[in-house]
Amino acid sequence: MKRSVRSNIVLAVVASLACTAGFAQSSGEALYKEKCLNCHGADGMASSGVGQAMKVMPVSNPQVKKMTEEEMDAKVRDGMGKMQAYKGDLTDAQIKSSVGYFRRFLK
Repeated sequence: MKRSVRSNIVLAVVASLACTAGFAQSSGEALYKEKCLNCHGADGMASSGVGQAMKVMPVSNPQVKKMTEEEMDAKVRDGMGKMQAYKGDLTDAQIKSSVGYFRRFLK
C-alpha cells in the first residue's frame, strides 16, 4: 500500500515537472510558432517555401522595419495581403504577445 502511494506521488511530481517545462517558452513565442512560423520563418526572414510563395516580406524589409507595434498588431488582427485576419481567433493580448516576439527579429 505504501509503495502504491509513493509511486503515485512520484508520478505526480514527474508530470508536474513535465508541464512546467512545457510552459517555459513565452506565450508570444508559442503563438508565433503555432500561427506564424510556417510563413514568417524561425527568424522572421520568410525564407520558407510558403513564405516565398506568398511573397511574405522579411523582417529586414524597410517597410516592415518602419512599422510600429500598433501597426503590426492591426495587420495581424485585420489581415494583410494573403495573410489571414486573426481577429476572433486570437485575443488582443495574444496578438500583442506574438507581435512582441516577432519584433525581437528587428534587431
